[in-house]
Amino acid sequence: MSTEPQNPNDPIENLAIGTIIEVDGSRIVAELKPGITELSRIFGGDTYPIGQFGSIVKIHFGRRIIFAFVGRLRMKAEYELERGIAAQATSDERVIEADLFGEGEWLRDATVTPARWDLKFDRGVATYPLPQQTIYLTPKRELRFIYGHGKGPSVHLGEHVGAGGTRCYAEMNELLGKHTAILGSTGAGKSGTVAAVLHSLIERGIEAGLPTWRPRIVVLDPHDEYSAAFPDHHKLSTDDGSLSLPYWLLNFTETVALVIGKTEFVATSQANIVKTALLTARIEGAVALSLDPAKITVDSPVPYKLSKLIAGVEADKPPQASKQDSHNSILEKLDALIRDARLAFMMKEWDGAAQDPFPSILNQIASDGTQPRIVDLSGVPNEVAGVSSAVIARTLFNLKVWQTADERQNDPVLLVCEEAHRYVPNRGEAQYEAAQEAIRRIAKEGRKYGLGLLLISQRPSEVEATVLSQCNSWIILRITNDADREHVRAILPDSMVGLTKMLSGLRRQEAIFVGQAAILPSRILVRTLKPEQLPQSNDIDFDKGWQAPPITEAQLGVIANRWRYQAK
Repeated sequence: MSTEPQNPNDPIENLAIGTIIEVDGSRIVAELKPGITELSRIFGGDTYPIGQFGSIVKIHFGRRIIFAFVGRLRMKAEYELERGIAAQATSDERVIEADLFGEGEWLRDATVTPARWDLKFDRGVATYPLPQQTIYLTPKRELRFIYGHGKGPSVHLGEHVGAGGTRCYAEMNELLGKHTAILGSTGAGKSGTVAAVLHSLIERGIEAGLPTWRPRIVVLDPHDEYSAAFPDHHKLSTDDGSLSLPYWLLNFTETVALVIGKTEFVATSQANIVKTALLTARIEGAVALSLDPAKITVDSPVPYKLSKLIAGVEADKPPQASKQDSHNSILEKLDALIRDARLAFMMKEWDGAAQDPFPSILNQIASDGTQPRIVDLSGVPNEVAGVSSAVIARTLFNLKVWQTADERQNDPVLLVCEEAHRYVPNRGEAQYEAAQEAIRRIAKEGRKYGLGLLLISQRPSEVEATVLSQCNSWIILRITNDADREHVRAILPDSMVGLTKMLSGLRRQEAIFVGQAAILPSRILVRTLKPEQLPQSNDIDFDKGWQAPPITEAQLGVIANRWRYQAK
């Protein structure tokens, strides 16, 4: 077995794999040694792949070491043909193409006993290699220094592919404070990746030995899949009545969307009818709670009675029958909403009690109790799903806005938006207008107030572009759709678009991790979780299912009642 020389700045000859034949700016082309028959090499008990996309090679230049990302491995004859060179290569000659990204130097620290060598690594390249220089595989010892833990607090995401099992860390404040997108096709391991990120955030307190650790994470879960992954979570659901988003929490725009609808033309007169009645009802609610009515606006989250809103609309009716249509349509819609059992979590009338219910409503989603707080939206009807998610997002944002600077410092919150294409689609669907506006505002301004955004989508091309472009870090799993790959290519920085070439060939749980939270752009394998830590998002096994006893009429009766009562 080979041993490292005393000075790690010296080359290790049995890690040499080729010779540079071209230097083009920050890109190099190197010819592999003819004797290399297998594209891997073992050093120090670790196996290192040769030519794997995203792996790191190095060049020694005096005492400096220059590092490069491998971007391509191909036949030399193909390379020569592309350059317009008459083919001279034999059929088995291969070349590696790599991009220079950093350099470093091993420094000996004699202040400790025993003396220790440390690699001083810097991003960027000031020293460029020359043709005929040798390229080497980078040993795991150096990869640990290159990837490192970042400059600040970090969380463990997985391990770097082709780096001998070197751990991948994300800089936590960059990951959360400047927004992150997790993108990938169905079956690529997207939900498992989200769970891995959240588990790493929750476990950081123990791993870092912190005396107190109280993360605040709110998950918008449209399919109720994350509850199984977090046994100690706090769940808010319409099924058991634990989720309450009362109608009076809606602002004027959301109220108009609810009681008039946005899928058809909304006359200004109808909006004005609602505005007048809503302001009157809120002022009466303020008086009941001993609040100053002079400071109440139509958007103030002040409880009011639905009966007062209805009375306000009734009182505004004109005498002419033909002009009553606008009022009648509003009243009919309110009546339908009140009678819809599915909307009890939203339309239950305020009891008018002297105790203000607003703090307890805020406490649902903003408390620092058991984490994460999972908002199960699977039972929310589609026609109010947009308004519901908008209310949660806007409430969190406004809470941050009205906190003092010190309160924000001590109370940062992460909002996880699963299936973001459902709540912030780029198609401008009317029922999601309020959600688009709320989440768009968080994406643009949330970082200033301590509100981070984690967007998850299997169709990035269908996510509202403004929101997605505000993310500064991306974890991109396998994407098979051409339109989605093109969309990802468009949002990534120019220096990283080459990574998208391999998106369709990634394994499950394998991802490209790029952006400000990544110490270096990397190809990673997301950390493996225990079965009980995974979301319930596995595909149904038809083979096992069709071996089970068939469903009975009695069981169908039970299901029918769940369906009728809209309760699981």
